[in-house]
Amino acid sequence: MNLPPDFIKTIQNVFGEEGREWLTQLPDLIAHASEQWGLTEMQSVPNLSYNFVAFAKRENVTLSEAKGLAPSSGTSQDVVLKIGVPNNELKSEMAALGLFNGNGACQILDCDEERGFFLLERLKPGTMLAELEDDDERTHIAADVMQRLWRNLESGSLLPNIQRQTVELHKFVRLSDWFDGLKNIRPHFGGGTGPFPKKLLEMVESFLPELFVDKNVKLIHGDFHHFNILLSERGWLAIDPKGVIGPVGYEVGPLMINPWNSILDGSNFQIREERRVSILTERLGWEREYIINWATAHAVLSAWWDFQDGMNWEYSLNCAQILSEIK
Repeated sequence: MNLPPDFIKTIQNVFGEEGREWLTQLPDLIAHASEQWGLTEMQSVPNLSYNFVAFAKRENVTLSEAKGLAPSSGTSQDVVLKIGVPNNELKSEMAALGLFNGNGACQILDCDEERGFFLLERLKPGTMLAELEDDDERTHIAADVMQRLWRNLESGSLLPNIQRQTVELHKFVRLSDWFDGLKNIRPHFGGGTGPFPKKLLEMVESFLPELFVDKNVKLIHGDFHHFNILLSERGWLAIDPKGVIGPVGYEVGPLMINPWNSILDGSNFQIREERRVSILTERLGWEREYIINWATAHAVLSAWWDFQDGMNWEYSLNCAQILSEIK
């Protein structure tokens, strides 16, 4: 099968030998999923990144199989097939979608955790939030979707809600584990900080403990940004959650540095970010400093991830520098 070269490169860079093996197995995995779920008319999406994703029709669907989502025509249903290299984040995504249960997020219809593939509701028209031009409007919509996701879970401790729905906590990603990765920067650069500005890194290290003291811990999306929020017949919904347990403030991080590569020049980016901080402060009831610090911390973490994966880390680091200077 013909896969985009950038997709192949990303899978190999991120997953190494396991990724290369997965790429050779992908045609068989697609065949298994098609047979298992009666999929036809499969067409991969044009912007493959870390997973294989394809539109398809699911034949001979009953209303119960569609989990409350009516088939699009006759006995077929428009669906999305997603296949990824089996890993903890993929399992966490499946579990998170199950808990969100279509409230503020795309509905998961079925999954095969062992093989790493799952079936999703297809969102139509599927317009990405990134396609809207008015950034104030985009930010308000994002705040709406965020709050829908959080309202879907009980307020307060996450644990009782998960226990009631018999979902094991170990299936979810821990935000603290992600940020523990920043401790590897200095060893990697022989005690220095390499291209990461020492002052910026020390700033993030100084306020991270305070951010993690926050008792408002929830199951959050974890990769909440303009390309993961789509318009559907049920309104704007999130897709591709990482399924992360941690302080809810982290959710604004990916949103603040997207759409990706959107820095035209530093002053325009800063003006836009200041406006976003004001809107999110009003909508979410959080302090400006809290939002800015989480956004800066995420941007540095994103830069470190991209540096390790051989990708464009400079963009996130530039975002972090500008965000850290906002008052």
